[in-house]
Amino acid sequence: MQVTSLLRYSGVCPFLGHSTATSLRSMASTNVSSNVSSLTAKAMTCPMMGPKLASISQARTYASVAGNKEVEEIHKQKNVQFNSAEAAKCPHAQAAREAAANVKETARTAGRFDYQQFYDAELQKKHKDKSYRYFNNINRLAAKFTIAHTSNVKDEVNVWCANDYLGMSKNPVVLGTMKRTLDRYGAGAGGTRNIAGNGALHLSLEDELASLHRKQAALVFSSCYVANDACLATIGAKLPGCVIFSDSMNHASMIQGIRHSGAKKVIFKHNDMADLEAKLQAVPKETPKIIAFESVYSMCGSVAPIEAICDLADKYGAITFLDEVHAVGMYGPNGAGVAEHLDYDAHLATRLSSDPVKGSVMDRIDIITGTLGKAYGVVGGYIAGSADLVDVVRSYAPGFIFTTSLPPAVVAGAQASIAYQREYKGDRRLQQLNTREVKRQLNGLDIPVVPNPSHIIPVLVGDAALAKEASDMLLSNHKIYVQSINYPTVAVGEERLRITPTPGHSTEQITHLVESLDNVFNKLELKRISDWKAIGGRAGVGAPNTVPVENVWSDRQLGLDDGSAPTRLANGAKGVVRDEAVEVAQKRLTHLLGADAGPALASIPYV
Repeated sequence: MQVTSLLRYSGVCPFLGHSTATSLRSMASTNVSSNVSSLTAKAMTCPMMGPKLASISQARTYASVAGNKEVEEIHKQKNVQFNSAEAAKCPHAQAAREAAANVKETARTAGRFDYQQFYDAELQKKHKDKSYRYFNNINRLAAKFTIAHTSNVKDEVNVWCANDYLGMSKNPVVLGTMKRTLDRYGAGAGGTRNIAGNGALHLSLEDELASLHRKQAALVFSSCYVANDACLATIGAKLPGCVIFSDSMNHASMIQGIRHSGAKKVIFKHNDMADLEAKLQAVPKETPKIIAFESVYSMCGSVAPIEAICDLADKYGAITFLDEVHAVGMYGPNGAGVAEHLDYDAHLATRLSSDPVKGSVMDRIDIITGTLGKAYGVVGGYIAGSADLVDVVRSYAPGFIFTTSLPPAVVAGAQASIAYQREYKGDRRLQQLNTREVKRQLNGLDIPVVPNPSHIIPVLVGDAALAKEASDMLLSNHKIYVQSINYPTVAVGEERLRITPTPGHSTEQITHLVESLDNVFNKLELKRISDWKAIGGRAGVGAPNTVPVENVWSDRQLGLDDGSAPTRLANGAKGVVRDEAVEVAQKRLTHLLGADAGPALASIPYV
């Protein structure tokens, strides 16, 4: 029967009803084994056709019933000498046995779900649309920050895409605190917060976080993904008839939390206040509402209009949920994030106080979430808000209740990091200066950077395969590690390289990065700003009538106006460790760890 003749049965067969002649021919010409086509294998799974095909195949294949006697008789008929001892070597008999085994296996698995085929198909989708993720083996060296080695310990590269924004993962006060804690309290927490895992160090860290954000309480989670998911899922589910308004570029953790809440979700255009207000107007004021958004969006570097969102929340009776994951440690006089930074002088003037600055933007935010794993260099996440709100999450969120709590050394190191950064803002100021310099040099070479006011440098490539190739070329040819970012993290056609300078990158490293990027752009013939402009722009690059971006950090706040700005590293200069900040950080846990920092602090060079 011709393959196309099968289509006459499309009215009674669901599979054939959704198939085309082309797809059937393709399946008929593709074998899943030596003598079974994909089409036959598919038919074998049919409850009507499968049993019939199996019986036909067995009837037609002599090997399904033939033993040595039958095989010997066949050889005699063909005048071929047969030795039963050598039967296994006979190519005819071997082929027959293999055919029989294939038929039996096909019959055995008929009607069963093909898990392996499903896995293969799903992975093929990723490969086909170029969104398959490749993980590089990168091992950052504490004593040689910002250097890492690859799988070969002698192969060292410059890391330009880590979220350890301030290099706190190797700060000597953090390492020293963690080593002392490890010696005193051991490696693990011993259980969930409800079972042996609720130690003084955990409570001390939560007090530190509540004080940092000037809120009544805070709660620590194993990560901020879990914190966002648990908080939104719990509050969204508990508020009766709650509607959650979510920025279209929100992180996956927030999307997941909204989904788990079961609440109605309304998506508003990214940072579009007119669209948000129009959608808030459509919901009765008495209906509970949450506006969920981020301060710094990590893949494009855009910053939310936080004050305007607070205004709309007040106007339409909503509470605000602000993710400051990529902003804590990076903005504000104390490192509390963008919400604090928007009232910089007021918070600087009262920086030793844990009381809220009444009417400030940070005071108006109901729920703040953050991470301990980026600017603070350790791991973990948290929420901060009113005492009752935090207690509701503590009491109801499975993601908090049923998870082993963070190890004592981790929470102690996190508190030391936060305390250090509250006392010393030089690291985040120098990071901003390095970011400005990299952006300036790239712009001078017509290399496209997605415009933004933050510390993120997204270099637009616009093609998934080329972005991956550019990343690979930087690593192999220039010893620079910058990860490519593809769909679904960013939209198709907006693929990019995401660069994140640190205070530890020197002027020489910046020069090497920029020259290497220029070389890669030339070799791969990647579009530059002028090319994007010629086709109308993309992702803000080369777009007509663009307004210059105003940085979150002003020249005055960076110390550029009065000459107090930190100096970029050059000629082998080492990074600065502020003694006063170290002393403050150490004193936070003296009551638990003792006053002596020991040799651990002095043993790790800060570079």
